[in-house]
Amino acid sequence: MQTNENISDANAVNAAALAATGEVSIRTRDLDLFYGDFQALFGVSVDIKPGIITSLIGPSGCGKTTLLRSFNRINERYGNVTTNGEISILGKNIYDANVSLPELRKSVGMVFQRPNPLPISIYDNVVFGLRAHTPRGELKRGMNLDDVVESALREVQLWEATKNKLKDKATSLTLEQQQKLCIARLLPLKPRIILMDEPCSALDADGIERVEELINGLRERFTIVMVTHNMGQAKRASDECIYMYLGKIIEHSSTAELFLNPKEEQTAMYIEGRYG
Repeated sequence: MQTNENISDANAVNAAALAATGEVSIRTRDLDLFYGDFQALFGVSVDIKPGIITSLIGPSGCGKTTLLRSFNRINERYGNVTTNGEISILGKNIYDANVSLPELRKSVGMVFQRPNPLPISIYDNVVFGLRAHTPRGELKRGMNLDDVVESALREVQLWEATKNKLKDKATSLTLEQQQKLCIARLLPLKPRIILMDEPCSALDADGIERVEELINGLRERFTIVMVTHNMGQAKRASDECIYMYLGKIIEHSSTAELFLNPKEEQTAMYIEGRYG
């Protein structure tokens, strides 16, 4: 049986191998996206590297979350969405006819702005995705779900706080614990990429610090892309930043370079608080 520890090791090797060869986890070329007649993204071309944290920053309504949700095609759940251009995940165009959306969303997990645990037990939250995506016979033959739950909760630093109340409803946890549980829920599905849409915005200062610490610990095993409005968080928690404005990428560089020596005046105005 392949344990979550084995999976984590394999993901770390995969991320390191990609990074060593200069490969990218996510690549877009000339990406346009429309909600009906409204164009939200304009000609977005970007390469996102493995093994690091990349932050998407910019004023509200600039297309950050739309771009993030494009990477696993969740935008298509919201109605009249038209996408032109190319998005490749781990070298595969996600708009190819043979792409399975359930398999794509297993590989590219999503953590939302506000924690969204299911109103069931902590235990059942962790294994929910696994049960949904795995034939019943395979679950019975090849997995010890108790081990899966413990491994996932340990990885998000939640095991000690929950090991004696795994049958309690997940909604009884604090907001910080709920967000950690939402991350734990992804891990049994063996994602390669984790998308995070302002994962700390609902938390207090202590919760932000602890969730940032958790995210930092995941960076070498997964490609992490995070939307944030918090400039301090972008500086603390990310290796590279992408600044967006009005649906376009204005600047993409290392976080240190972008904040200390922005190349574009629009970027400088935003990070200095002159607009946005």
